[in-house]
Amino acid sequence: MLQQAPTPTLLPAGLSPSFHGPLLMASQVNGHSSDSSSQGGEPLREDLQEFLSGEAPLHQLDDLTKVNPVTLETVLRCLQARYAVDTFYTNAGCTLVALNPFKPVPQLYSPALMREYHSAPQPQKLKPHIFTVGEQTYRNVKSLMEPVNQSIIVSGESGAGKTWTSRCLMKFYAVVATSPTSWESHKIAERIEQRILNSNPVMEAFGNACTLRNDNSSRFGKFIQLQLNRAQQMTGATVQTYLLEKTRVACQASSERNFHIFYQICKGASTDERLQWHLPEGAAFSWLPNPERTLEEDCFEVTREAMLHLGIDTPTQNNIFQVLAGLLHLGNVRFADSEDEAQPCQLRGDATCSIRTSALLLQLPEDPLLETLRIRTIRAGRQQQVFRKPCSRAECDTRRDCLAKLVYARRNMQSRAWSGHLSLTRTTRPAWISSRGAPSASAPS
Repeated sequence: MLQQAPTPTLLPAGLSPSFHGPLLMASQVNGHSSDSSSQGGEPLREDLQEFLSGEAPLHQLDDLTKVNPVTLETVLRCLQARYAVDTFYTNAGCTLVALNPFKPVPQLYSPALMREYHSAPQPQKLKPHIFTVGEQTYRNVKSLMEPVNQSIIVSGESGAGKTWTSRCLMKFYAVVATSPTSWESHKIAERIEQRILNSNPVMEAFGNACTLRNDNSSRFGKFIQLQLNRAQQMTGATVQTYLLEKTRVACQASSERNFHIFYQICKGASTDERLQWHLPEGAAFSWLPNPERTLEEDCFEVTREAMLHLGIDTPTQNNIFQVLAGLLHLGNVRFADSEDEAQPCQLRGDATCSIRTSALLLQLPEDPLLETLRIRTIRAGRQQQVFRKPCSRAECDTRRDCLAKLVYARRNMQSRAWSGHLSLTRTTRPAWISSRGAPSASAPS
């Protein structure tokens, strides 16, 4: 679907939450200055000092290509100066660099400002902004005799503001990609935008997690495709997700958490649901680290309501949450080394109760499940003879983790499939594509 894209690339490489404003960036720059200047020799050092002591204020440089010489220190000093005066967008040639302000700046994304960039004869002459990129791609589609697909790549480190940037682009296109004289066109665009934004809680619950840098870090990629008709009006949208971080289900770094959905069901389930899913108050799960932390993303009701908007009814939701509870119990299954290599590993501690509960919730027979975790089946020879080899404790742990990751990934794919049922597009031609966003939605035919 992605064809030639003669549009600028958008790279919001913002400051991470571990940075305390640009002052820390300056200290890092100072730490690198001796190396960079020593490598470039005396001429580079002289040019650097001349640039930094120049009369032109650094915050007025709206394009990093105007920095001379281009070094790590001069670029970061320029971005720091612009950040200090609440200027968060800077061009770098055909790339836009965005810094996360870590505070609300409502006037920076107002509908009036959207219309200003949309109606400007030359939007590139205005201050650098995400709306400049959005308008250029829109005009590239609109002005061509044979429309060409446009692409915007939104990339950056965790907490840089990729999801927010995608939402701003969605709102911008919802404003500009409508007929000014057609109320129906405007409502269709609003409905598409709202459908995608309403489905965000589901994608974030199953695909986001708390990391060291970001309490709501996306652990998967998203590919949004907005669709326009020949009048350049928004008529539909689809979304694909990819590269889910499945390893997080069974392995979380220190001070990080599992996916939000596990904490939501443990904290937000009703008394009856706790009985049904075997999640008593205060239960400890190995794959649920730092449960004492309370985040805004732990709201279970928001996820359930969003799933209803996607057409996932309550019985289907309960089946999904039952499987997730089964995975938590599976994580409590521990194995002990066997004294005889010919015998399978024994269960340790309360693992017998955990494997029984997990099998019940996953709707699997207990004995075959336990055998799958502890016994390897090998086929060898021309006759394809079957050999059964007991696994070591480490191998049992690995097989348990792999099973959990496989089940979770398939549940995640099913959620995406349910979202796909909402896509009722009125055109098959993609008009622009973004690499970050939310699940599928479109206007009704």
